[in-house]
Amino acid sequence: MQAELETSPAPANASPQRPCVELVGVARHYRLGGETVRALDGVDLTIRYGEHVAIMGPSGSGKSTLLQILGCIDSPTSGRYRLDGQDVGSLSESRLAQVRNQRIGFVFQDFHLLSRSTACRNVELPLVYAGVPARTRRERALAALEEVGLADRAQHRPDQLSGGQRQRVAIARALVTRPALLLADEPTGNLDSRTGTEVLDLFDSLRSSERALVMVTHDSALARRARRLLALRNGRLRYDGDPAACPEDLTHV
Repeated sequence: MQAELETSPAPANASPQRPCVELVGVARHYRLGGETVRALDGVDLTIRYGEHVAIMGPSGSGKSTLLQILGCIDSPTSGRYRLDGQDVGSLSESRLAQVRNQRIGFVFQDFHLLSRSTACRNVELPLVYAGVPARTRRERALAALEEVGLADRAQHRPDQLSGGQRQRVAIARALVTRPALLLADEPTGNLDSRTGTEVLDLFDSLRSSERALVMVTHDSALARRARRLLALRNGRLRYDGDPAACPEDLTHV
C-alpha cells in the first residue's frame, strides 16, 4: 500500500477522455416503516478525468446518496459502480477502505479538522493511515499546503485560522493522496460570500487531467462555475449538461 501511494499517485493513462467514474443502472433503496424509499432509481453516469461536475437537487432528491456511493461510503442496492475501471462492488471492506484513502479525496462543509493538531498534521493524516514514512508525508503535506496558498500557516491550529483558511487545509488534506476523484459536499456552506468565492477560485485552479472534481451545492450561482451540471429529482437524473442551459426549475432547491 505504501509503495502504491509513493510511486503511483495517479493512473499512468489518466486523460480527459478516460472515464474516472462509471455508474450503470445504479439504484439505492431503503426500507422505511412498511415502505420502500428509492433514494436513487437507476442512474447511468460517466464522469471523465479532468471534468468539474456540480450536483444539485432539493432535499430528498438523492444527491447525498449519490455522493456517498461515489465516495464508497455506501453501496448500491443494484447496478454497477466502476472507479477508474475497477468494479468497486466486488471489493472487500478492507480494500474499499484503501480505495477511500488512496483514490478519493473528501472536502466537507464543516471542515472536519482535528482541533489540537497543526494544519500540517491535519493534512498528513490520510498518509499516516496509509503507512507513508514520516519524512515523506511531511514533505507531501507541506507541498499540498503550498498548493492551496497556506505554506505560511503550516504550524497553525484550526482555531488560529479563518474559516476560509480551514477549508483550504481541508482541501490540501483531500489532495495529499493525489486522488483520482475529489468530492466536495457544500464546500462553501459555512463561509461568507467573499470567502466562498475565494475557495471556489481555488477549486478552479486545481482542475487537473489527473482527477475528476464532483461538488454538491445548493447554490445555482456556484453550480454554474462547473463545466457540467447534474440535476436530481426523486432519485433520478433529470438533467446532465451545460449549467447555463439547465431549466431554472431544476436548479431551484
